[in-house]
Amino acid sequence: MIGNFLWLALFVALAVLFGWLTWRAIGARRLWVKLAGGIGAGLLTVLCVVIAFFGGQGVAATYFPGAAPAPDLTIAGAPEQVARGEYLVNLSCIGCHSAPGPDGNPTGEHPLSGGWNIAQAEGFGFIGDMVAENLTPGGKLATYSDGELFRVLRHSINNEGHELGFMSFMPYRELSDADTEAIIAYLRTLDPVPTTGFTGDNLNFLGAVMAGAGMFGAPPAPPPASITAPPEGVTAEYGRYVATYGECRGCHGPDMTGAPATSVSPSIPNPRPLVSTLSQEQFVAMMRGGVKPDGVAFPETMPWENAAKMTDADLAALYAYLTAPVE
Repeated sequence: MIGNFLWLALFVALAVLFGWLTWRAIGARRLWVKLAGGIGAGLLTVLCVVIAFFGGQGVAATYFPGAAPAPDLTIAGAPEQVARGEYLVNLSCIGCHSAPGPDGNPTGEHPLSGGWNIAQAEGFGFIGDMVAENLTPGGKLATYSDGELFRVLRHSINNEGHELGFMSFMPYRELSDADTEAIIAYLRTLDPVPTTGFTGDNLNFLGAVMAGAGMFGAPPAPPPASITAPPEGVTAEYGRYVATYGECRGCHGPDMTGAPATSVSPSIPNPRPLVSTLSQEQFVAMMRGGVKPDGVAFPETMPWENAAKMTDADLAALYAYLTAPVE
């Protein structure tokens, strides 16, 4: 954090310095000094101004997001609430927050002790570190109130008031209040596993510049203060909600029509054309087995193992959503 402010101050100072040199060069008596000095110093001034401007935007968005205070919330942790939270966590959170295996990637199994450096693994470590948090009470979870955890899930803001870059692009901010509280209730029941290394975001100044320039894609709109889930059922409306907590929409786009490439991620295909050619039974079999009807397996980047844990009713609702017209 301090390093990013120092880099920002440096580029502001350089912009002022090169601006002053540009003014001096333009006022020089010799023509070659006017031209060479004015153009050279002028270009450097513009470059430093652009870097300082976008870097300032990125720093402000990360460290001063203007988030509302965490709600005053105490979650009861009733058995049915914990059971619902377990289902949701094992569909979504476990994909990133399970401990890395020998290959360095999340195992998809408990404990949810985090440690996976998403930025390094996905090829954009040049912007800093984004290490999945330890979600057991042995990590930062123990220092968060229920309200602060709610704010993390709903607004992607940690207990220091800073924005969590990767989380801010996830669809979990659209979960209902009840499901958000269920996740927190379940996480509180986990056995504590001590954190053995750094976890969280550590965006460097290059990352701040890229974020300020919008190179990570447009951030989602701020969520409403309170959210109620649609009625459960085999409907497109509830299927969209399943695609939210199943993390489908985080990759395939808010309408599940694919997502364009960004400076740090490849394009994601639109699944609707394929699903529209399948029966519900074929779709469920595909999601359970990770193999398309033509015998081609899903790519490694497709976390079908998480979707395979969905209930039959949820998969039926997801199928209804993916075969319905896009609104």
